[in-house]
Amino acid sequence: MESTAYSQDLAAVWLTLKLASIVTVLLLIVGTPIAWWLARTRSAYKGVIGAVVALPLVLPPTVLGFYLLVAMGPNGPVGQLTQSLGLGILPFTFTGLVIASVFYSLPFVVQPIQNAFEAIGERPLEVAATLRASPWDAFWSVAVPLARPGFLSGAILGFAHTVGEFGIVLMIGGNIPGKTRVVSVQIYDHVEALEYTEAHWLAGGMLLFSFSVLLALYTLNPSRRKAL
Repeated sequence: MESTAYSQDLAAVWLTLKLASIVTVLLLIVGTPIAWWLARTRSAYKGVIGAVVALPLVLPPTVLGFYLLVAMGPNGPVGQLTQSLGLGILPFTFTGLVIASVFYSLPFVVQPIQNAFEAIGERPLEVAATLRASPWDAFWSVAVPLARPGFLSGAILGFAHTVGEFGIVLMIGGNIPGKTRVVSVQIYDHVEALEYTEAHWLAGGMLLFSFSVLLALYTLNPSRRKAL
C-alpha cells in the first residue's frame, strides 16, 4: 500500500515537472513577442491587450478553466476544430492541460519581460540603427541581452506558477493518475483520504520549492525586489 502511494507521488512529481518545463518553454516563445509589442507599441489597443494578458492575475482559475473547458469541449469551437482534424477533444488530456496552463501563467512571463524591454529605453536601439542594424538584428543583439533579467524572472515565475496550479488543473485535466494528476491534486487526494503523513511530505516539498524559487529570484535578479 505504501509503495503504491509512493509510486503515485513520484508519478505526480514527474508529471508536474514535465508540465512546468513544457509550459515555460512555450510561454517564453509566445510571451516574448507579446511583451515586445506591449513595450514598444503606441496603439490604442495596448490597454485592451494588456488587460487580456493580465486577466489570470485577478480571474478565479475555475472561471478561466470553465470557459476553456467549454471552448475545448465537443461543442466548442476549439473542440470542433480538433475533432475535424482527427485529434479528438483536449479536456482531460495532458495536451489540454498544457494549453490551459499557458493561458493561466501567461502574465507571469509577459509582464517581467515587458518591464525589462521598457527599461531598455530608445537609446540602445537608436545606436544599433545608426550602425545599420536591422530591427531584427537589434532585437536579438541588443534588446534580448539587455532584457535578460526579465527573461530570467519570467521563466522562474512561469515555471513556479505552473507547478502550483490547482483549480484550472481540476477543471481541464481532472484527476487521472499518470496523465493529469499533478502534485497539487495529489496533495488534495491525500488530505481527502486523511493520509496526512503523505500530504506533509508533498506539501513540505512544495513549500521548500516555493522558497527556493523566491530565493533564486532575489539572488540572481536583485532588481526584481522592487517589483515584488
